[in-house]
Amino acid sequence: MSDLTSDQNDAVIAVLQAVVDRVTSWQDGAEEETVRKELRDAIAESDVVVDGDVQDRIVDHIVNDGSHVDVHRFLR
Repeated sequence: MSDLTSDQNDAVIAVLQAVVDRVTSWQDGAEEETVRKELRDAIAESDVVVDGDVQDRIVDHIVNDGSHVDVHRFLR
C-alpha cells in the first residue's frame, strides 16, 4: 500500500475495514478455515489487494478474539 496516494490509501482502508467488520460479525465462532475462506472471498469481491500475512493476522484475530478491531492494527 506504500505506492498509493493518501486518498487511495484511505479508500483501501475503508474497504478493508468493511470487509473485516462483515466477516467478524458473520463468522463469530466459525472454524478457522471458514473464516479464512470468507475473508479471502470478501477481499476478492472488493478488488482490494491484501498481503497473505495481513490476511493471516486478521483471521487469527477473528478466530481467537472475535471483537471489533481497527484494520490499521494489521497494516503496520
